[in-house]
Amino acid sequence: MALDRREFLVRGAALTGSMVVATSGWAGLSSRVAGATPGRPPGQDRKGGYGPLRPVGADNERRGFQHLALPHGFSYVVLSRIGDPMSDGNPTPAQLDGMAAFAGPDRTVRLIRNHEIRSASQVPVAGPIETRYDPSANGGTTTLDYDPRRRQLVRHFISLNGTVVNCAGGKGLGDRSWITGEEIISTAPNGRKHGYNFEVPLDRAGPALTQPIVAMGRFAHEAVATDPASGNVYQTEDAGSGRGSGFYRYLPNNPSGLLAGGRLQMLAVAGEPKADLRERRAVGGSLPVTWVDIGAPDADPLTATNRDGLAPGTSGPFAEGYAEGGAKFNRLEGIWWGTDSVFFVSTSGGDAKNPEAPNADGYREGYGQVWEYRPLESRLVLAYQSPSAAALDSPDNLVVTPRGGLLLCEDDASDDGDTHPLAPGITDVNRLIGLTRRGEAFELAVNRYNDSEFAGACFSPDGGTLFVNIFGDGTAGSGLTVAIRGPWARGAL
Repeated sequence: MALDRREFLVRGAALTGSMVVATSGWAGLSSRVAGATPGRPPGQDRKGGYGPLRPVGADNERRGFQHLALPHGFSYVVLSRIGDPMSDGNPTPAQLDGMAAFAGPDRTVRLIRNHEIRSASQVPVAGPIETRYDPSANGGTTTLDYDPRRRQLVRHFISLNGTVVNCAGGKGLGDRSWITGEEIISTAPNGRKHGYNFEVPLDRAGPALTQPIVAMGRFAHEAVATDPASGNVYQTEDAGSGRGSGFYRYLPNNPSGLLAGGRLQMLAVAGEPKADLRERRAVGGSLPVTWVDIGAPDADPLTATNRDGLAPGTSGPFAEGYAEGGAKFNRLEGIWWGTDSVFFVSTSGGDAKNPEAPNADGYREGYGQVWEYRPLESRLVLAYQSPSAAALDSPDNLVVTPRGGLLLCEDDASDDGDTHPLAPGITDVNRLIGLTRRGEAFELAVNRYNDSEFAGACFSPDGGTLFVNIFGDGTAGSGLTVAIRGPWARGAL
């Protein structure tokens, strides 16, 4: 019998098939956990978690709605909502998605936030038409400066406009920029092509005309993570259900100037061409990795089923890489650099299946996987896969936390009617789920505001504040950005 979520909190450590192995990358992180929690080893408090959750209202909203459920000792403030006027006079755009935190001016924390605008009916990323890559496009990024001492937003403004479906992204080399990706392959009526990454400098004070990094590939971009040693940029692809997704790396000619060109490559399993990594893989299993060069990173998507059985709409880079032996994942999304390895998620990979019908290619979607790639060893490890919806349902954005855990944002798209006692009246409830290096999953937060996904989880440079978005439905007030603080040293995050 499936565990409900309350029972999972008590019995989660006993769930099988979900062990995170002590890999080199994970072990490197764990040494930081031990150093950050003197006298109290990680995992002592409820499997590395922070204890029971309870509804909490925002500290800056008098008698406000209790948007989140959090553990004892945790609190939050609301920074912005969709539709709120920003410092530059524009409304806060809709669809609050990927985000990262940087050291900002005047001792602030600077956030750069994506907006996954898909429809003209959603609150757009406005701003001057002359700064837009595509004058007809309504997506882009906003920048927010937050004062952690006063727990107040200082300023917020548009920093990129004229792109589409800005989903996730990641930090650039040296934390000097944000790389934002378009999660769609399309061509506007004016001829502008989409499906690219764009780089937003950290010190940008407003929108500026920005060119796509074409050499990084044209596909449904999700997230990126930059190796601080080499400058190589790892990328995830979310081609959607029923199509293969690839794991890529970009080897720039100039790591400090991604527009200067470079090589795009797709991961392959050595000795196992066209490996299917969506299911039937042992947790903890280690696979030797090689990389396939993509000769045409800007190729158009397939218009008909090809000889490999790939469906129309499959990206050109994936079709080329797969034909040369590249590996197939299912819906790759969040990614984050750790100590000497990179962690990324497959939103619906895994052996425990949700109740939906199979995809067109016969694959039945799972509840999610977490992978680790170790560049120094050229090996890929399945670090975790969810054994049930109660443990973890459809992970999306991911962050490696300052104390060495992993924090995952749920985007429960399985339509399996999940409910939660802390979110009455909501089905398909979304949560923030922590993972310890021992493979123990725990709830950190529950979205009581609506049934929207959590997105963009990231920590301030000092590790004291967690920022996260509630995505919203595109309408004013339906999504918000919050800043959470609490006794982080008490657990694994």
